Amino acid sequence: MMKHKNTLAAIVLLGLLAWGIVDTGKAPATPSVPGSAEQAAGQGNKTIGIEKGNIAPDFELQALHGGQMKLSDLRGKKVIVNLWATWCPPCRAEMPDMQSFYEENKDKGVVILGVNLTQTETKSEAVSTFVETYGITFPILMDVDKQVSNVYKAISIPTSFIIDSKGVIQNKFIGPMNQEMMENMLSAIE
Repeated sequence: MMKHKNTLAAIVLLGLLAWGIVDTGKAPATPSVPGSAEQAAGQGNKTIGIEKGNIAPDFELQALHGGQMKLSDLRGKKVIVNLWATWCPPCRAEMPDMQSFYEENKDKGVVILGVNLTQTETKSEAVSTFVETYGITFPILMDVDKQVSNVYKAISIPTSFIIDSKGVIQNKFIGPMNQEMMENMLSAIE
């Protein structure tokens, strides 16, 4: 009986492995984002998506302290799009390094967009309190209706996308980043 269970388990594992190998050959799905066709046309028809080498899907969100911010308005700058929440321990751990990195590089054409997963917050004032406590000065955008977290597939947070000055994703990092990591990733792109 035990021999049959082991054989069955091995067959199932081999099947899953084979499916994973075949599945990785498929082209990634391109998210449907308002303005995607126009965005791609302006980039020589590159694919809009969330993989390295794709044009980062555009979005426009309300900033914590008022006004709207649009990702495509930042062309010409290096951008870190950081998806986070106040209740997330790794998010809290990386914030001092993000703030320090931003202060040192904001005059060099570097922008950090902190995209807060607002629907996951327990209190509406949690984000303002967090920003004040940590002394955050980079833009905090409120993803109230999960527009960005759904398109960018933020399954685990923090998740950061490193975007070059042409709007192309150069790196994706899941987990907390430190200042040295940010410096290394951004120094390698234009």
